[in-house]
Amino acid sequence: MPDAYIYDHVRTPRGRGKPDGALHEVSSLALATTALAAIKERNKLDTHLVDDVVLGCVDPVGEAGGDIARAAALTADYGDHVPGVQINRFCASGLDAVNFAAAQVMAGQQDLAIGGGVESMSRVGIGASGGAWPVDPAIAIKSYFMPQGISADLIATKYGFSRDDVDAYAISSQKRAAAAWDEGRFARSVVPVRDINGITLLHRDEHMRPSTDMQSLAALKPSFVMMGEQGGFDAVAVQAHPEVERVLHVHHAGNSSGIVDGAAAVLVGSAEAGVKAGLMPRAKIRAFANIGSEPALMLTGPIDVTRKVLARARMTLADIDLFEVNEAFAAVVLRYLQALDVDPDKLNVNGGAIAMGHPLGATGAMLLGTALDELERTGKAIALVTLCIGAGMGTATIIERV
Repeated sequence: MPDAYIYDHVRTPRGRGKPDGALHEVSSLALATTALAAIKERNKLDTHLVDDVVLGCVDPVGEAGGDIARAAALTADYGDHVPGVQINRFCASGLDAVNFAAAQVMAGQQDLAIGGGVESMSRVGIGASGGAWPVDPAIAIKSYFMPQGISADLIATKYGFSRDDVDAYAISSQKRAAAAWDEGRFARSVVPVRDINGITLLHRDEHMRPSTDMQSLAALKPSFVMMGEQGGFDAVAVQAHPEVERVLHVHHAGNSSGIVDGAAAVLVGSAEAGVKAGLMPRAKIRAFANIGSEPALMLTGPIDVTRKVLARARMTLADIDLFEVNEAFAAVVLRYLQALDVDPDKLNVNGGAIAMGHPLGATGAMLLGTALDELERTGKAIALVTLCIGAGMGTATIIERV
């Protein structure tokens, strides 16, 4: 079976997902096009060699609908011959897009492909595509549906994470992200977003608040009290986990992932395709996996899928030099550290979505790129990237620096 190599990756900066955010005027298509065009231009890529473009998008409706991957390939001037497909596995869509592209290469059915993702949360809006899970009793009742914030608070309650614990983790994310930017760790991979006149709209992640401290976070009220108590979801959580007497609400905007706009692209291919395109591989994809986890807890999938992908790769936690775990909520990462006894100094060393934001369909591809850049910067070898997913799932990928 051919190996799949990563030849390059890029991402846009993350713009605040609000009407006054720097990328609000930029369409979903333009964001995706920015990433694809950068991959093409910086690698002098002959797009006749590209077999497919796979992009994750969690709310593929309106301007983000209609197979945005194909549209972006065309607007990035990849040529009529390059197809595209949009996929959705909620928050892991961007990582799965890379995995899907890599799987085609490993199966010998494609030679060179691009995986990535895009989300304009300021323009399309989270939850815009709807779905049966929250509203159809046939699935909502049997899966103990509750909003993700309630699940995050349930995890914190069940596993003993206090408000101080989650706030302290959030501050660490902010400090690490600020240091990474100040030291130029993202400079190689972040491409600016420009308007039609070539004027730069954003060149740096906009959501960060490096001055955050325990006092400023303490002033924020928990975000999910009303929907938990008055909306009835606390009762659902206790019904699913009766060992929990009541849900303690500890998450708020400061210790949860930020709503942002952004896009990312990762170029993958076989060794032969790299030679043909004149490219040098930067990493090899060792293994990837998906798994379902308990829908009520919902956000513990990274723990289960880490065990699965390590077994698939015939590796152990000790073999992993760096971990990227999406910071959907602080308790997600704290539980991961607790359950697997991972060294915190190996995990999210450049900050994460609490500081920089979580552009749903793009985040997984962004995390993969962050992990690769950090392996190269530090001379380390192996990284594991994983994300929690709505409805209780997990996705993980292991890469090895070449």
